[in-house]
Amino acid sequence: MTDATLLSMDNPVFKAFGFYAMVVILKMFVVQLSVPYRRITRKSFSTPEDIKMNDPSGKLKVIKNDDVVERHRSAHLNDMENIIPFVLVGLFYVATNPAASTAILLFRIFTGSRIVHSIVYLGQVPQPARALSFFVSMIVNCVMAIFTLQAFL
Repeated sequence: MTDATLLSMDNPVFKAFGFYAMVVILKMFVVQLSVPYRRITRKSFSTPEDIKMNDPSGKLKVIKNDDVVERHRSAHLNDMENIIPFVLVGLFYVATNPAASTAILLFRIFTGSRIVHSIVYLGQVPQPARALSFFVSMIVNCVMAIFTLQAFL
């Protein structure tokens, strides 16, 4: 495959990468939207202007330490810490023209582990479920980064 077609829809690796990258990005958006949803349903607002908009009576106070809201914020932060590197590393990885079977397997493992991570984190499933799903996605990112770095040497 020529360099010009590696990052095109003609490349099955790029096409799979695009699909799985969009799945985890959309999942990240869902987790992101869960934060304001939890703030509203728990009346746990972090700024005076949010309180004013949601409580005209002015009885509510700023709350910065609601456990449920913080859990959702932490899940979203963890998504950003893992999904953004996946997209960046994955794009360079695709450009190395990896074997389709290996690349697609890595993309699927990453996507599955991030979905599991969100479910166990937000569902408060006991450890080590969350840690395992986190490390699986981290290992996939590291494997792709190492393969990519080797290709540039």
